[in-house]
Amino acid sequence: MPIAPKGFRVTKFADGFNNPRRLYQTPNGDILVAEANSNHSTMEKILGTLAGASKSNNLNKSADRISLLRYYNGLDKPTLRSYFLESGLNQPFGMLVIGKFLYVANTDSLVRFPYEEGDTKARTVGTKILDLPAGKPNRHWVRNIIGNADGSKIYISVGSGSNAAENGIENELLRATILEINPDGSNLRVFASGLRNTNGMDWAPGSRNLYAVVNERDELGDELVPDYFTRVVENGFYGWPYMYWGQNANVRVKGPVLLIAARTIVPDVNLGSHHAPLGFAFYTSNKFPKKYHGGAFIAEHGSWNRKDLAGYRVSFVAFSEGKPSGPVEDFLVGFHAKIDQKKVYGRPVDVLQTRDGALLVSDDVTNTIWRISHSEKTD
Repeated sequence: MPIAPKGFRVTKFADGFNNPRRLYQTPNGDILVAEANSNHSTMEKILGTLAGASKSNNLNKSADRISLLRYYNGLDKPTLRSYFLESGLNQPFGMLVIGKFLYVANTDSLVRFPYEEGDTKARTVGTKILDLPAGKPNRHWVRNIIGNADGSKIYISVGSGSNAAENGIENELLRATILEINPDGSNLRVFASGLRNTNGMDWAPGSRNLYAVVNERDELGDELVPDYFTRVVENGFYGWPYMYWGQNANVRVKGPVLLIAARTIVPDVNLGSHHAPLGFAFYTSNKFPKKYHGGAFIAEHGSWNRKDLAGYRVSFVAFSEGKPSGPVEDFLVGFHAKIDQKKVYGRPVDVLQTRDGALLVSDDVTNTIWRISHSEKTD
C-alpha cells in the first residue's frame, strides 16, 4: 500500500484496469478513467520489467477505452462501474465536459461525443473536430485538455516529437506547446511554447493563472534537466529545445542563443531531474489540514533512465497568495524499494480531488486507483 502522512488513510478505491491514466470528474460527480499506453514501446517494456509487471498488463497494446465510476461522497468504493467508451479512440488521455459534449484527446486528434449528465455509456460515435500531431514511438503520445472558466476555450498539451529536436526543428510543428482553440475546433493558435512535454494542467484557485507540469529532456546525465511545475503565461516561451531552466544553453542544438535566452522564462518550481510529473490537482476543499489548502498535489511517475530511482511519489507544493510558497514535499510514497534497487511497486499517474475532499491517485503498474482521505479533525 502507498504510505501517506500521519492522520491520512489510504484505501484501494478500484482496481482491474488496463493502464489507468487520466482521471476526470464530470459535473454530476462521476469519475472517468482513460486507459491507454504507448503501443509497442520499448520504454514501456523496460518499465514493466522494473516493476515486475505481468503479461496481463498488456504493455504492447493500448486498451483505448474510458471507464466510468459512479461515486458518492464519503464512500471507499464506487457504486457503479461501466465502460463509457470502447471504440473510436486512439491512445486517449485528456477528457473534458463542456455543455452537451464530452471531449476526448486522442494522441492524434480531438474528438467530441454527445453527452448528457448521468450518462453511463456514450450515446453515439464521436466527431473529430481537430487533428493533432500524433505521438511517435516512445515519444510523448499523451494529449491533455482543460477548459477555461466559461467554457469558451480549450487548451491542449502536445509534447515534442523528439528528445531535443535531433530530427530537425522543422519536424516539431505545433509540438512542445500548449495550444488554444474554440470548442468547435476553430481559431487554433499556440498559447505557449518551448514546453518539451506538458502533461498535467490546472487553474490556480481563485485566479486565472494556468499551471502545468513539464517533463524535460534526457541524455544530459542523472541531475539534468530538472522537470518542473510552473505558471504558463500567454505567449510564453520556456526554452525547449534551445535552452533549459532559463538561460542554460543546450549545446546540442544550434540557434540564435542570445536572442532565445533573452525571452526564455524560468520555471517556478524545480521537481528534480527525471521525476516524470504527469498529473496534478490543486486542493480546493477543507477536509485536509490547513497547510494543504490551495496547494498542488503532483503525481511523479518516476525515472526510467537514472542510476538511482527518482520520483515514484505524489509530492506537494504549498501555495500562498496564488503562488508557490514552499519546498516540494513528499505526500504519498512507498511506490518503490530503496532508491538504488530497481524494484518498483507502483507508478502514480494522475491526481483528482473528489467532491468530498478526498484524493484519487491512478497507478498504472498495479492497475489501481487509490483513495486518500483524512481521518482526524482538521483546522
